[in-house]
Amino acid sequence: MKVSKLAANLIGSEIVKIGNEVNDLKAKGAEIANLTIGDLNSNLYPIPAELKEEIQKAYQNNLTNYPPANGLLSLRKEVSKDFKRRWNLDYDANDVLITAGSRPLIYAVYKVIVDEGDKVIYPTPSWNNNHYAYLTSADAVEVKTTPENNFLPTADELRPHLDGAVLLALCSPLNPTGTMFTESQLREICEMILEENSKRGADEKPLYLMYDQIYSNLTFGAKHVDPVSLFPEMREFTIYIDGISKCLAATGVRVGWGFGPTNIIDKMKALLTHVGAWAPKPEQEATAKYYENADNVDTFVNEFKGKLEASLKVLHNGIQDLKGKGLAVESIEPMGALYLTIKIDYIGKTKPDGTVIENSSDLVFYLINDAGVALVPFSAFGEAKSEPWFRASVGGLDIREIEAMMPKLENSLNKLK
Repeated sequence: MKVSKLAANLIGSEIVKIGNEVNDLKAKGAEIANLTIGDLNSNLYPIPAELKEEIQKAYQNNLTNYPPANGLLSLRKEVSKDFKRRWNLDYDANDVLITAGSRPLIYAVYKVIVDEGDKVIYPTPSWNNNHYAYLTSADAVEVKTTPENNFLPTADELRPHLDGAVLLALCSPLNPTGTMFTESQLREICEMILEENSKRGADEKPLYLMYDQIYSNLTFGAKHVDPVSLFPEMREFTIYIDGISKCLAATGVRVGWGFGPTNIIDKMKALLTHVGAWAPKPEQEATAKYYENADNVDTFVNEFKGKLEASLKVLHNGIQDLKGKGLAVESIEPMGALYLTIKIDYIGKTKPDGTVIENSSDLVFYLINDAGVALVPFSAFGEAKSEPWFRASVGGLDIREIEAMMPKLENSLNKLK
């Protein structure tokens, strides 16, 4: 039966495909070290106890009707206080928009800025920008990044594509790599955006920057930087994406927020009233109550990210040990988020059954079946399947499981000739 052209040409998620394979094998009794999900095992990493209590209270108090379209004022005020305290970003509560996690915000940014055929720039690898560009019929310009720059785009790599572009989508710390912009890297990009916008007339769209900092509280030593803190003039061009999904281990609680120029935020709010993408009222009420005590937030975040960092270091050191044994692997030292970037350079090798690993997907499914190790190839983030780089998320495993999987990975790689 016929469907819309948009629906007919939607691309399925490679991450979901890998996840289905993992779930099928686990249902048959297989032990799989699942490093695919950008999620958290809630038994290992529960949400803050106080937040859970406040959610339960809100339901008991029957706060189950519609929230305001832009979110509860109490939450928007607390969010505004938090990024003033944390980043010295001064935004009124009316310039904050609450949604069910960050995805509706990203979709809304694309929809209110991008017309059919408008140029949108984003780096590869990056999460889901290719799909949002497709959903908005954008002219997508993918800028391939390099491991030498921690898979983050440089101003020089972006500059040739700026002419006519209306949106640049960036993320730091970056999903899928866990790497972060340095101040000098982001400063050069902001200077370039400001220079580009100074050339545009009043009847032209400016070049907007969507800055996804959903992992900004989960950093390990490196300092998170953001555009408006570096250049106050970037305020009229920058839309921030943030929320509790990652920093409070609350991926399923679905409370995200965006903030930025009043005219853009107001249009995003209007769009999303037709989508119904607001976070549930009890969860909004609870998050507002929880954020009233900034010390509680900081204590939880510091303990939580300490656990993530410890797991990432074990995985990173394990990969480096395999490299020291002569295996064709590499990893980039983690800087933030849940992720380790791993190179497994075995594309073109032959499996024990005589078949050849022709691309990164083949290698993923070989490792799932032979080693019980599941990774996500960078092809799920816009890169070619010939690229030997992979995302490993530690959110679903404890340190002992990571340690136990390393000999299995080593054994499987040694079988490839």
